[in-house]
Amino acid sequence: MNALDAGRRRLLGIGAGMALAAAPLSATAQPAPRPEPAARRTMLSAASFGAVGDGKADDTRALQAALDATFAPGGPGFLVIPPGEYKVSRTLRIATRGGPPGDIGRHSGITAHGAHIVSAITNGANVFEFVSGTTVRFILIEGLDVLGSGSDGHGIYLECEHKEHYLYNICLRDVAVQDCGGDGCRMVGNVFEGQVINSYFRKNNGNGITFGHGFRAGILSAIHVFGCVFGDNGRHGAALVNRCYDVGFHGCYFLLNGKFGLVAENGCTILSNCGFENNHQAASGFETGDAGIALQGFATLIGCGAYSIYNQTHLIRAYVVGQLVMIGCGGFGDERAKGAGFAKIGGRSKVGATIIGCTGTIEYVDGFDGVEMGGAVGGLRLASDWRSPNLARLGDYRLWVDKRGNLRLKKGAPSSDEDGTAVGRGAG
Repeated sequence: MNALDAGRRRLLGIGAGMALAAAPLSATAQPAPRPEPAARRTMLSAASFGAVGDGKADDTRALQAALDATFAPGGPGFLVIPPGEYKVSRTLRIATRGGPPGDIGRHSGITAHGAHIVSAITNGANVFEFVSGTTVRFILIEGLDVLGSGSDGHGIYLECEHKEHYLYNICLRDVAVQDCGGDGCRMVGNVFEGQVINSYFRKNNGNGITFGHGFRAGILSAIHVFGCVFGDNGRHGAALVNRCYDVGFHGCYFLLNGKFGLVAENGCTILSNCGFENNHQAASGFETGDAGIALQGFATLIGCGAYSIYNQTHLIRAYVVGQLVMIGCGGFGDERAKGAGFAKIGGRSKVGATIIGCTGTIEYVDGFDGVEMGGAVGGLRLASDWRSPNLARLGDYRLWVDKRGNLRLKKGAPSSDEDGTAVGRGAG
């Protein structure tokens, strides 16, 4: 339940309590009216609408008719696409419209284990779209296998670009999207409180998957991705764009993508137990390659690792403007990528990076410095530049190393490199 639901429920509870307190005893003793019987829920089959699934017949019209019947206002809400190979020549589209009367607030979805949607679309249109003009909850898309033509658009496109409507409590599970001309999957707008589970996004010309706030309206948030693979995509394995950041990746693998495994333009809530292998396949060599993750903003990484024998240079390249925390992570390489390391980090001077128990080389740029505990350095490494927020603190005192190699001490924050008192001289 989100904050809006919780607030509404509290308000309804207060209203009900006030009404009961004001009602006479005789009124409260009346039997409650019988609820209206719930609409009968049924499971439709695409075969009932003429879908053949032999890989030769064009099944577009039959599949679209099945989707229209399933998701019509008051419709059954469940569709089975039986095993088979379904050729489609134009976009399969679910579009909900009309405000509250068309809202879907119950479990609905598509089950398609063993069904392969084979795109014959050549005009850049998406293969499957769910465009919500109402509030839609509890949608499950399960087992859908999309094979693109390379000249189509995105494989699966989910959109809700509205201020007052939402597409949430959604789940993509056991989905595979390959060879599409755009992204494997793209989610845009008020799409939130959802999961992508055990799914596979590979060899798409764009990104494996893209998440973004709406370009007209809508905030994407509270999405979690579990056990998915993003590989061999023409651009990035996954991308967080248009100011969105509230996506978590858990146990996912990003490999052999043309550019980054993950791009997070405004930060990423969390990455846990994720692997990044041999990304930047489009680079001409290790010298022109880059990291598995490109991050600007903030993030928490736990137990993530990177390995390279080609062009990937680090696990992460970050410009930090919030707080970067990395625990038990590492990065290394072999063969022509022997110089691969763990992290390359820069950022704003007033923020910090906390690195605990990580392995692999760390490069700080533009005077940025972090706190390192354990891992490759052993012990505790604090910042040494007087401008860093991560200086050693002993009570009210700060310690740093000036440009001449002197250890300096000052009560309070230093105002220059030569502020305070020199308490020890370095070798230089």
